Amino acid sequence: MSESRTPSRTAPDTEIRRRHRLLVVVIATTLVAGAGGALATKMLKSPAQVAAEMAAPAPDRLTAVAERRIISDTVVLRGKVVATSALAVQGSAPSGVPGARAIVTKVKVKQGEAVLPGQQLFEVSGRPVLTLNGALPAYRDLRTGSTGEDVEQLQRALADIGHPTAPDPKGTFAAGTERAVTAFYKTHGYQPVRTATASNDRMTGGSTPETQAPQPTASPSAMPPAAGDGGAGAVVFPMSEVVYLDPLPARADAVSATVGQAPGEKLMSISTGELVIDATVTAPQKGLLRPGQKAEILRESTGTRATGTVVSVSETAAQAKTDQSGSGATGYPVRIKPDKPLPADLVGQDTRLTVTAASSGSAMLAVPASALSAGANGRSSVSVLAPDGSVQQVTVEPGPSGDGFVAVTAEGPTALAAGDEVVVGVQPRGGRP
Repeated sequence: MSESRTPSRTAPDTEIRRRHRLLVVVIATTLVAGAGGALATKMLKSPAQVAAEMAAPAPDRLTAVAERRIISDTVVLRGKVVATSALAVQGSAPSGVPGARAIVTKVKVKQGEAVLPGQQLFEVSGRPVLTLNGALPAYRDLRTGSTGEDVEQLQRALADIGHPTAPDPKGTFAAGTERAVTAFYKTHGYQPVRTATASNDRMTGGSTPETQAPQPTASPSAMPPAAGDGGAGAVVFPMSEVVYLDPLPARADAVSATVGQAPGEKLMSISTGELVIDATVTAPQKGLLRPGQKAEILRESTGTRATGTVVSVSETAAQAKTDQSGSGATGYPVRIKPDKPLPADLVGQDTRLTVTAASSGSAMLAVPASALSAGANGRSSVSVLAPDGSVQQVTVEPGPSGDGFVAVTAEGPTALAAGDEVVVGVQPRGGRP
C-alpha cells in the first residue's frame, strides 16, 4: 500500500526572500543618507562663506552735480505789512447836544475798506464823524469869525471835495465857509451845528461857543434852511465830528465800533501812507543786513509775491510786539520798502522775507559745501566720480559761499567742469547715511 505527500517549501526560497528584504533596507538607508548629506552640505558653511554673508553691503556714494550759478548769501525773516502811519479814531460826546450820552448809533465803514476824503466813518449819538484831508489834527470847534491855520486847512479840504469857500480869505471862517460846511453836512443827510444866538457869530479864539442842539437827521430834501438861508445862529464845525488824515485815501485796518457800544479808547484803526514790511532780526542776522539790499516778499497763504529793498536796520535792540501779548522777543527792527505798492488787503498780514545779504553778481562754478574736504596739507579738494565708477581727488580753491554752495576753482592739470558728479557723502546700501 503506497502514500502520497505535498512538497514543502525548500530552504533556498526562504533565503531569497531574506535577501530581498535586506536589499530594500540597504537601498532605503542609502537614499536617506544621501539626502542627509545633501542637506548637511547646504547647511554647513565655511568660515569664509559666513564672513562674506555677514559683511555689510558695499556703500552707495551720494553725489551732486557741479554747476555754474550765482552765489548768494540770504537771510530769511518773518515780517508784517504795516502802514507808515496809523491813527486810532476815538469817539466822544457830540458837540451841541447837552446831556447826550456818547453811544455809537451807526457804523459806516468796514474793516479793510478804503477811507476817502469826505467819507462818514460812523455816527455817535446821532451826529456824524467825517473825514477830511489834512495833517493838522482838530483841536477846537471852528465857527464864523474863527481864524488860523486850522481854518485854512478846513477850507482847502472842503474845496478838494467840491465845496469851495470863496469869497472868504484864506484862514478866515466867514459866509463862504459857512455855506461850504452846510453843503458838506447836507451830502450826508445832517444839519450843521449852530450857535444859540447870532450875537456869538463874531467870537474868535479857541473857546467853544454855546450851541443849540442840532435837528434830527433827515434826508437832504427834507432839511430846513441852511446858514445864509434864514436859519438862526451861525454854523459851527465841531472838532468831535471830523478826523483829519494825511494822506487820503487811507485804509480801515480794524473796526471795533458796534451799534449800541459806548465809545472806548479806540473805535477804529486807520492806516495812511505807503505800505512797508517791518521785521525783527537777531544780532547775528543784523550783522549781515544793511540798507540797499534786495528782498523777496512772499505771502504764503495767497502766493502773493513782490520785491523790495531794505531801507533801515536799527542799531538798537527793541522788543517786538505780538497780537497776543503785546510784546515778543528782543531783536533789531528792520524795515523793507516794496518796489511797487502792495495790495491794501495785505495790511497786518505776516510775510516771509528773503533778503540777499551778498551775491557774486555773475555765475560761477560751484559745488555743494558738503562736497569739500580738507587734506592734511590744509588744501581743499573735491572727489569727482568718473564714468567708470572710479573717484579722483581734485584740489580746488574755495570762493564765495551762500545757500549751501561754494564757488570753486580747480588747481593743477586736473579739470573740474559744470556737469561733473562730485561726491557729497556715503550711504550704506539700504540704510541711512
